[in-house]
Order: sequence, then C-alpha cells, then structure tokens
Amino acid sequence: MPFSQSSQISAIVGCVEALRPDSVLDVGVGMGQYGFLLRANLEHVGLFQVDGAQGRQTPRERWQVRIDGIEGYAGYLTPVHEWAYNRVTVGDALQVLPTLADGSYDLVIAIDILEHFETPQGLVFLQQCRRVARRMALVSTPKQFCEQRVQANPFEDHRSVWSREELAAQGYTRVLPNDESWIAVWESTA
Repeated sequence: MPFSQSSQISAIVGCVEALRPDSVLDVGVGMGQYGFLLRANLEHVGLFQVDGAQGRQTPRERWQVRIDGIEGYAGYLTPVHEWAYNRVTVGDALQVLPTLADGSYDLVIAIDILEHFETPQGLVFLQQCRRVARRMALVSTPKQFCEQRVQANPFEDHRSVWSREELAAQGYTRVLPNDESWIAVWESTA
C-alpha cells in the first residue's frame, strides 16, 4: 500500500528533526506521507511569511531543505508530491540508487520498503542507502511477515522479513522504539 504504519510516524519524524538534514532522499515515497511531514517539520515557520495582516507561502526557491524521492509506481503520485518534494524520480530503486553519487543526501529514508525485496536484493538496497547517505540512513520494516500481493503493482508484494540482527549486520545498529516495525538507523562515523 502507498502508506506505512502510523505507529512509526512520531519516532521517525523525531529522529529526523534531531538530525536537521539539509537534504533528504525518500525511497519509496508512496502517497507522499513522509515528504509532507518532513517538509512541514523541517522547514517549519519558514514555509510561510506573515507580515501583519498579510500571510503567504514562502516561494519554493527560498525553502532551505531539499527533499527528493524515488517511487516505483507512478500511479501513486498526487499533488502532495508536487508540493512536498523538490523532485520525484519514477523507477525501480535498485536501478535508480546506483546512479546517485556517494553521500548525495544528508539523510536517506526508506519506510516500509525493505520487505518488498528478496533478501539478496534487500542486502544490496541497504548498502545503496548507506552509500548515498552522507550522515544517516533510516529504514523501517515489519517485525513479522505479512503476506501481501498486489496485482496492480508488484512492487507492493512482500518478499522478505528481517530481524534486528540482520539489520545490525548491515550497519543499521540503532533501533528506534516501535512495537510493529524495526526502525533501524545507520549513522556515519565520519
């Protein structure tokens, strides 16, 4: 589905707010939930200009945070994406990520995407997220396997389940609290 577990939102947004990234790559943007939340919470008061009785949205070119995305299924794109993201690339993340330079973004997030890969591809995906992230990569994935097949969008099919130990072995050693999902974080030591 083009959205993720709502129980994750406060932990993820809180972690991102603490990092205060200048650039974010959202892999698997779905309906644009995290692009919208991060735009609102990272730009904060900079989104609007209020001068006495006059209020207006700050022009996009004056926004401080670059938020880009990758989405495999163009049918999920809505006006939310046009507002929240600077750019959304439509394509398979395993094909798009290798085209990006090392350290292209302060933060890479991949919320409820990992379970859509077979394990070998998931390992490559985790490595690519780390490579593209300058400061932090944050991934979430359900703790339990839940069968899911979506004929209209095979990118939605669930193909794997991951343990905390498997994520840690890939460098995602910090885990944010959540009952339903692993919210695992890789942080640069540089």
